[in-house]
Amino acid sequence: MTLTTKAAVLRQRAAARPYADSRPLSIETVALDPPGPGEVLVRIAAAGLCHSDLSVINGDRPRPLPMALGHEAAGVVEQLGDGVADLNIGDHVVMVFMPSCGHCNPCAEGRPALCEPGAAANGKGELLSGGRRLHDTEGELNHHLGCSAFAERAVVSRRSLVRVDPDLPLHEAALFGCAVLTGVGAVVNTAGVRAGQSAVVVGLGGVGLASVLGALASGASPVVAVDLSEDKLALARSLGPVQTVNASDPDAVEQVRALTNGGADFVFEMAGSVRALDAAWRMTRRGGTTVTAGLPPPEAALAVNVVSLVGEERTLKGSYIGTCVPSRDIPRYVALYRQGRLPVDRLLRGVVVLDDINAAFDALADGKTVRTVIRFD
Repeated sequence: MTLTTKAAVLRQRAAARPYADSRPLSIETVALDPPGPGEVLVRIAAAGLCHSDLSVINGDRPRPLPMALGHEAAGVVEQLGDGVADLNIGDHVVMVFMPSCGHCNPCAEGRPALCEPGAAANGKGELLSGGRRLHDTEGELNHHLGCSAFAERAVVSRRSLVRVDPDLPLHEAALFGCAVLTGVGAVVNTAGVRAGQSAVVVGLGGVGLASVLGALASGASPVVAVDLSEDKLALARSLGPVQTVNASDPDAVEQVRALTNGGADFVFEMAGSVRALDAAWRMTRRGGTTVTAGLPPPEAALAVNVVSLVGEERTLKGSYIGTCVPSRDIPRYVALYRQGRLPVDRLLRGVVVLDDINAAFDALADGKTVRTVIRFD
């Protein structure tokens, strides 16, 4: 039986700012098919606003339209498709925006974040099954990263869900599906930061500040945070023993190098900017590693001095979803949160309702917020 759900639908990219006036996301009542084999119907409780959503709205990351947006979310299982035997109705789940098939080469190597069928489905706006479950009067709507979570309900692949304990507040649980997986995972999994090694984070959005938390939890020292916003720098300092540098200072790179004794062991670029990545590269010491999880426009390119890459044994690494294994990492990060070692709730700076989503994206685009969450409950 087909259901209906309210959802935020993007029909045209690159709308004029402010979004509160142009309203690129229209709140519509759309049809939602029941879950097919291997799929699950989830009642969404909370969904976070992320730069990956904003980059679809502003056109930096082209996706097939029309599309129901949203990819960082948590909710409650309402219906199970055929073959789903390891979840129960009423379970609390976190959505993961890269479904993993479990059979392709990356999945077999323990790298589900690089799942090939998952990436292909996401690029086409489909679920992992190859189908779409959202419709309006004109036809099918595309799914955003297999989730389409800016909605009251969503049908997703079982491979897009991780069960969490029901006593974890769902508006906090939502952050673990993207900001925490990506930011903490870049530090713990991609870089493998060890206690006593220096770590610098460039760009203090939700993912960047999660990286700061990950560096602190890993025992990195010193930890340096870099951003243009004094408010975000103050928030970073409040999280623990963090030194800060304003990226607008002409000598910001030199300041970071002085704080890290000539350059950091690890520098994480989380701003999605080639300029920020270039600065991160210059902040990294000889023999050090620069990690980027930012997603600039596809045509963006970085010029690297190959002599220094070789002669200084430098490493430049990409990190997608924090090189995560979601079923392993989300429970681990939740456990650290409960121990007080990963205060993810500090990243949550605002709660809105679905009808206010366009204005909330204005705040995100202006750099005025870290993580805003839409609550449906």
